[in-house]
Amino acid sequence: MAATFGIRPATQADGTFLGDMVVEAANWRQGGARPRYDVLAQPEYGRYVMAWMRPGDAGYVAVDAQDRPIGAAWYRMLPPTEAGFGYVGAGVPELIIGVRPIWRAQGVGRALLQHLCDHARTQGFGRISLSVEHDNFARTLYRSEGFAVTDPGHGRDTMVKRLQ
Repeated sequence: MAATFGIRPATQADGTFLGDMVVEAANWRQGGARPRYDVLAQPEYGRYVMAWMRPGDAGYVAVDAQDRPIGAAWYRMLPPTEAGFGYVGAGVPELIIGVRPIWRAQGVGRALLQHLCDHARTQGFGRISLSVEHDNFARTLYRSEGFAVTDPGHGRDTMVKRLQ
């Protein structure tokens, strides 16, 4: 039986859950177990959720059949002084995505990514970026959705998708 889930726009009230998804993204490796407070206390991770739903922020949350959040994808417009892992320049939103482990490989991430990219396109953005570690299985998803490596790094790559 196929997994049943829905997608809804993220709201300001989702900030805590988005923090949980940053932790999932940071702990993506099997056995990854950095505590939430350790991850979010680091500026390189905390910047993705601090003061969530500032002007320019947008995202989507996947929910299970009981309306419980199971994953999220969102973007932020970060200034160069707060550049994230996947920052490529002013005017290019950087996306973050996380899915609860039990829901991975069931189409949740792809659906979230497609919704977010479609939304960014309707907002007039020409590109969207992300960062992914070299050995992260999600690289295959990103490539299949049109993302290409633009800045190979040590241990992680910046990937960009053209939206228009």
